[in-house]
Amino acid sequence: MFERKAFTQLLEWKQMYGNQYAAMLEGARRVGKSTIAEEFARREFKSYIKVDFANVSGQMLEVFDDIANLDVFFLRLQLVAGVTLYKGESVIIFDEIQRAPLVRQAIKYLVADGRYFYIETGSLISIKKNVKDIVIPSEEHKIPVYPMDYEEFTWAVGNQSYSALRELYKSNRSVGNQLNQKLMRDFRIYMAVGGMPQAVQAYVDGRNFEYIDRIKREIIQLYEDDFRKIDDSGRLAQMYEAIPSQLNANKKRYVMSKVLRKRTTARDKEIFAELLDSKTVLISYNTTDPGVALNLTKDVNSYKLYLADTGLFTTLLFHDESEVYADIYAKLLSDKLSVNLGYLYENAVAQIIAATNRKLYYHTWRKSNSTHSYEVDFLLSSKTKIVPLEIKSSSVRYHESISVFAVKYSAQVSRQYLLSQKDVKNEGMLMMKPIYMLPFILEEL
Repeated sequence: MFERKAFTQLLEWKQMYGNQYAAMLEGARRVGKSTIAEEFARREFKSYIKVDFANVSGQMLEVFDDIANLDVFFLRLQLVAGVTLYKGESVIIFDEIQRAPLVRQAIKYLVADGRYFYIETGSLISIKKNVKDIVIPSEEHKIPVYPMDYEEFTWAVGNQSYSALRELYKSNRSVGNQLNQKLMRDFRIYMAVGGMPQAVQAYVDGRNFEYIDRIKREIIQLYEDDFRKIDDSGRLAQMYEAIPSQLNANKKRYVMSKVLRKRTTARDKEIFAELLDSKTVLISYNTTDPGVALNLTKDVNSYKLYLADTGLFTTLLFHDESEVYADIYAKLLSDKLSVNLGYLYENAVAQIIAATNRKLYYHTWRKSNSTHSYEVDFLLSSKTKIVPLEIKSSSVRYHESISVFAVKYSAQVSRQYLLSQKDVKNEGMLMMKPIYMLPFILEEL
């Protein structure tokens, strides 16, 4: 069982909100929600019952036919589960709760009863057809669960140097060429494996990248099967598969009409909303007038999409190269791939930022007397200032966009960062950091 940061959030929920709210772990499928919920139940409660609505017996389903009399309901639940519940010391887990909307609706009454704690897990939880006939309970304390972030990955693989790396970051000193190369290779392993627990477990078990890649392809197929259940036209899966190619096209936004090869309809926009609801993707909005409240000037029609997991992005990027995966991974880890991988590193940055529960924003603006544009890859808020980030996969010699941005918005900019594979360096107010130091930047904001 991997250590996950969601444990800390669940502990806070139990101590501060557990008598008023059910904890709702929500996120994409296969990110570890069920495992986290059950492991937390084992650690923190005297007993627990887990009801998995994706794989539930008819006998258990009958228990939920009548929840009006809670005394009888709890007795029947304990008898079918073969578990004794203790008042104030037990938790009931409703796994894949989106499959049982009426049970989800009853959370209001279960929480108000006060006998036990409740944890729900859900995927595609806000899809309208799953909740259209129920009153969504307000008694839910939502805890987003993402694929494993880089720190969680280092915990999983037994890398004990993360704290030392944090101290090195704080010193603002050079890492050193050989050590930086080693640390970048460690980070590229994370980019290759990703943060899906199944893939990470395979890596920890010493499996080769052929095996790991097969796991990731199976997860992608699982997602696309889910998409086709929601949209049998295949457009939802098409939107998902097109994310790497849309980033590779070096456009300033994701263009749905280019993906679908037709004019965008109202139904296409509904399908797109369902893609966002699936939590399998991350959306970054173009903010037209950057300020501290980035959300106020976001352009809802101008956005980029990233995959929620960079490991899946890597697999989807080379989806048609199944016969040469070993060579691809070897070259990726040694930084010898011939293709420009700037957008792969962008996806890694997007994942790291999103894992801190921050929304994603970027900014583009037209160059004077030119048809070309400047672009700052990511914008972050820091108190009353904004922090621009520019991402480079290799050379850091040219960074015109972030430099012009810092001048144009000098009153709003506090710090500016260029993230790449290169060692620590400063050029005036521009701080250059290796990409694996991004988590420590976010900790300071």
